Amino acid sequence: MIVIPVYNMMLAPDATVFMQTEQIRKSSGGKGVSVGEKVVIILAKKEGKIADLDEGSFYPIGVAGTVTELNRQGFAVIRTNYRVNLEEVWIDPDNTIELSMSRRADTEDLDKETENKKLNALKNEMRSFSSGFQWAATAEYYISQIDTIGSAACSMSPMLDISNEERYEVLAEDSRLKRAELIEKILYEFMEVGRITNEAATEQQEEYQKRYKEAAIRRQMEHLQKELDEMHPENVTDIQKFEQRIAESGMNETARKEAEKVLNRLRQEGKEGVEAGMLYDYLDFVTTLSWKKEEARHIDLDRAAGILDEDHYGLKKVKDRIIQQIAVMNLKKQQSGSILLFVGAPGTGKTSIGKSIARALGRQYVRVSLGGVHDESDIRGHRRTYIGSMPGRIMDGIHKSGVSNPVMVLDEVDKLSASYNGSPSSALLEVLDPEQNNTFTDHYMNVPYDLSDVLFICTANTTDTIPEPLLNRMEVIQFSGYTPLEKLEIAREHLVPKAMEGTGITREQMSISDDAIRSLIADYTMEAGVRGLRKRIDDLCRIIAVKVASDPGEKVEVTPEVVRTELDQRPILHSRVLEKTRPGVVTGLAWTQAGGDILYIETLLTKGRGEVKITGQLGDVMKESVMIALSLVKNLYPEEAAVLEDHDLHIHVPEGAVPKDGPSAGVTMTTAIASLLTGKPVDPHIAMTGEVALRGAVTPIGGLPEKLMAAERAGITKVFIPAENEYDLKDVAKEVRDKIETVPVTEVTQILESVLV
Repeated sequence: MIVIPVYNMMLAPDATVFMQTEQIRKSSGGKGVSVGEKVVIILAKKEGKIADLDEGSFYPIGVAGTVTELNRQGFAVIRTNYRVNLEEVWIDPDNTIELSMSRRADTEDLDKETENKKLNALKNEMRSFSSGFQWAATAEYYISQIDTIGSAACSMSPMLDISNEERYEVLAEDSRLKRAELIEKILYEFMEVGRITNEAATEQQEEYQKRYKEAAIRRQMEHLQKELDEMHPENVTDIQKFEQRIAESGMNETARKEAEKVLNRLRQEGKEGVEAGMLYDYLDFVTTLSWKKEEARHIDLDRAAGILDEDHYGLKKVKDRIIQQIAVMNLKKQQSGSILLFVGAPGTGKTSIGKSIARALGRQYVRVSLGGVHDESDIRGHRRTYIGSMPGRIMDGIHKSGVSNPVMVLDEVDKLSASYNGSPSSALLEVLDPEQNNTFTDHYMNVPYDLSDVLFICTANTTDTIPEPLLNRMEVIQFSGYTPLEKLEIAREHLVPKAMEGTGITREQMSISDDAIRSLIADYTMEAGVRGLRKRIDDLCRIIAVKVASDPGEKVEVTPEVVRTELDQRPILHSRVLEKTRPGVVTGLAWTQAGGDILYIETLLTKGRGEVKITGQLGDVMKESVMIALSLVKNLYPEEAAVLEDHDLHIHVPEGAVPKDGPSAGVTMTTAIASLLTGKPVDPHIAMTGEVALRGAVTPIGGLPEKLMAAERAGITKVFIPAENEYDLKDVAKEVRDKIETVPVTEVTQILESVLV
């Protein structure tokens, strides 16, 4: 038995194989070959000399056959009989190959009639294919000798442009039917590459031609495109561009599989496909998204503190908390700490300090406005089944930043609202939970993305409208309103220089005095922040710009008189303490989203039947405070309260066009009613705030720093506050504390005994 190794040759059982006798002689150690000789043909994985091969160099399946003819052209005709499993292969020193083997059975699922049909069609196609070549006569001889599909494969094997693995795949197929179909596919494809314009003679052949023609054209196109790309590497196709991006993106395994799946769909759709645009947009988004985690960098705390001080005046408590967060990140070498929620009045620097934090950390800054958002899809994105689908605001912000660890400010989280499309605040629960957001899944992307490196900062004017589960995920940091002194410094150091730069005015052309700024603050703004002050300064600079443009050599000095003359706006009338007092009128303190303010509780007795009238657009909570205060006063002053049997009590809170609510006016209501019934007036320079209980206890309230600033601005000299709010005095500016005497109380009787004298 002779073992013949071959390379890059298609083998099949029950086939006629033509081999050079010289090749057989080399394989048999120089021995000749004779008719009737038993041979085994084995397929090598790579080409080389026998001496360089070993057992692992051969595929584990070969074919056994017999030499049936030796012709004069130096060829041996071998008839293969069956396939064999190679159990062991070894090479002797004389370069002959020995092996142990066993017969490999075929699955007999191809009947003779079907095989003959397939064979005749294939031979006709081979004749038609070879007729256009000069070697047609020689080809006809070989074609006439073909008696099986396997013989056809072996005869055309040297011409086929397929890999060795594809040739072995045919040999390894146990099913005769599937093996015949594989051979047909390979041979028809080969012939269609050479002749793609001829039409098939039968309906079955037409179907084959259409299918194989497309495959042949695609293969030619790929080959030609490859050559073009090599000639012009700058002209890369979209498919190649996305393939390269996916490979270099560093995306996780789930995302990579999804991207490759969509890429395959885009490849099948083509540029003119219905979904091509949507598929392209998706791949363009996910492949340009930053998937690689940024290395944690050491942040210089002194430099970070300097940047925060440079950009914002005051806000010591906020800055200290940010420096603490940076210090923890330095020690842990990773993003760490709570989600920060900045709460305060408009214009107090909540949003702008986020940009300063990004600069201090050396990171990209992204701002996402959530005011008015009422659709969950704005957070999580739209599923790609919808026309015009797009990612949510979170992932869109990450994409625009170009990094995976930006500082992201989620602005106005207190103004989210729910609708039939879901609750956006619920969608934020996962985003703002450090334990969950490392696998955040946007509906548009449909793959998880790690948000754990993003520093989220949220802003709000109040926490009242933020759902409790969302609020629990954040650390609340209060932004108190600015005092006039702080506003002066902010205007001098930041607002005026920016306004002058924005209008093109130089310091040689305009100067503004501190008194002019104080006039702007006192007479033209009424806010806790500095947004309105900035607008007034911008207005003033634009007015001065007209003068400077008309006379470039003129220098304008802005004084309080210039402010009053040039600004086309009447001064704001701030609430001030009453010059005259009367029983039943008491000064209270209120908190609004624009800061603090004072309000008066006015009471009056009129002839009637003991009814209580409440005016001033008071909310339900405030109306309940009136009822509690009335019951409390009746209990404390039973004799004086007898007058209520034949008199009506009218309670009014001025500025009736403004809705008011909240429990913090409870002590003021109680004092006003007590003052009215006892006939003892309360000093208008005394104000108070606190919720009152039916038992007479004074309970804590919110917004104390803003309320005290409003009291100081209005000329109040003494304020009664709940004892439990005494801790909040540390957040009140020193200049305010120095001007106002604060008296902590636990019982409303302490206030009544002090003011009703």
